Order: sequence, then structure tokens, then C-alpha cells
Amino acid sequence: METAEKHISKNKALIIYIIAFYTIWALFEFCGKPVINDLFPGIVSSEIVNEVVIKNLVWILPAALLVHHYKDDVCIELKEMFTTKVKWLHYLPVFLLFVLYPLVSAYRMKGSLSLSSDFGAKQVIDFSFVGITEEMVFRGWLLNAMVGKDKKNQWKAILLSSLLFVAIHIPTWIIHGEFAGAFLHFRFVTIIILSAIFSITFLKSRNILVPVALHMIWDFLLSMV
Repeated sequence: METAEKHISKNKALIIYIIAFYTIWALFEFCGKPVINDLFPGIVSSEIVNEVVIKNLVWILPAALLVHHYKDDVCIELKEMFTTKVKWLHYLPVFLLFVLYPLVSAYRMKGSLSLSSDFGAKQVIDFSFVGITEEMVFRGWLLNAMVGKDKKNQWKAILLSSLLFVAIHIPTWIIHGEFAGAFLHFRFVTIIILSAIFSITFLKSRNILVPVALHMIWDFLLSMV
């Protein structure tokens, strides 16, 4: 009885979290971020407030607290996901793919490889933190809680968390006028595939740092070349 009640509580917590998280973050993207950019007009200062301070408070802290609270009903406990030893050589092919694909794609498009003129301090700050913040929410908490201890619905959890991962990009796409293009040009499919890879490597390694590293490499290389 106690287990059933705790399972229901976790499911309710997931639903409440998803509704609250998406609402808060959409409001922040549309309303809060412009205010912060006005208060901190410098590119570096506004990026530090937005991506380091606020995103860590809204994304990492609640997710970590929830994983800890439901430690008996998640697949991988909070401490374990940061301390499990990783056999990094096992993931070398994935890391090579994440390095080569952006480089080869950039070379095919531009005919050469060079540092993008748009790459600067803003991107360095952003991509240094986006991996850990997004992975902690979507793999460390949401996927982790959906899979649970029995792992019966592992692939359904991977698919659902991937769709949720796509959804969190929608406010940014709307703001930058990329919403239609993201679907017409099937960019959302790339995000689903990436999310599935992050999810599989997380569940297999039981260490959040593996998808975090992959996420950071992908974002940095796409922005740099």
C-alpha cells in the first residue's frame, strides 16, 4: 500500500512539475528575459544572469531535490548519477560521431572549417552550462522518474522525455522566428534523436556526466564552425 501511494505521488509530482516548469519557463522566455536584458545590457552580464543564475535555480535545483525526494522510486539515485564510474572508451564511437558530424556538415556547407564570426563570450557562457541544466531536468529527473526501478517502460519514457525536450525549445523558436522552420525542415527530428542518444547513454552509464559531455560537445561545435 505504501509503495502504491508513493508511486501515485511520484506520478502526480511529475504532472505538476511539467505543467509548472513549462509555464514558468515560457513566461520567463517571453517576459522575464527581456526585462533582465534591459537591467543588464551587457551581453556577458545578461547571459550570466539568465543562463548561470536563473537557469540553475529554475532547472537544476528543483530537479535535484525531486530526484533526492523520490530516491526509492527513480532508476538512478542523485548521488549515483554523479559518482558511478564510467568506462569512457565504451562511449568513444558516440563521442567521435558527435565531433565528426558537425565538422563534416560544416565543411560540406562552407567548403572549409573556420571559427564562426558569431561565436563569442555569450556562446561560451551559454554552452558551458546548458548541458548540465538540460540534462539534469530531462534525463536526470524526468526520464529517471518515468523509467523508475522496474524499467518496464524504458522506451516509452525515452520517447516521452524526447518529445518534452522538443517542447522546451518552442518558446525560443517562436522568439527567433524559427518555429515553422523547425518543423518544416525537420529540425525537431534531430532533437528527438539527440535526446534519445542522451537518454540511452545516461541509462547505460548510470552517470549524468556522459550525456552532459555529449550535449556540450554538440552545442559548442555547431556554434563554433
